[in-house]
Amino acid sequence: MEARAAVRCALVGLLLALGVTAIDDDMAELIKMVHDSCGEETGVDFGLVDKVNAGADLMPDPKLKCYIKCLMVTGGMMSDGEVDIDAVLTLLPENIGKKNEPLLRGCGTKKGADDCDTAFLTQVCWQNANKADYFLI
Repeated sequence: MEARAAVRCALVGLLLALGVTAIDDDMAELIKMVHDSCGEETGVDFGLVDKVNAGADLMPDPKLKCYIKCLMVTGGMMSDGEVDIDAVLTLLPENIGKKNEPLLRGCGTKKGADDCDTAFLTQVCWQNANKADYFLI
């Protein structure tokens, strides 16, 4: 069940990043669990997440970088320092996956100094490619 929840959270996280915001109560609860767990693990300032969601560019805060990594790893979108675009695409509904596949593949994995930086740089690419719809959980 835990793995299934993580996959569902990965899907929701990516859907939110791509601007798909219609979610049910169960999904909202799963998002909150991952959000809270990764927040506790990293000590992120959720004010930074709020600023990003209000339209600010992702900022290179070390705790924010590791929060993003935690979201991606927990959601199955990243392992061993690599973003798994094929796994991300298999989680998406076909129409959304097709629409955003060039964006996701174009970004690929943006290698950083460590896994936190890699997750951050990849998300920066996603945000730059789709700023109007970008959102963090």
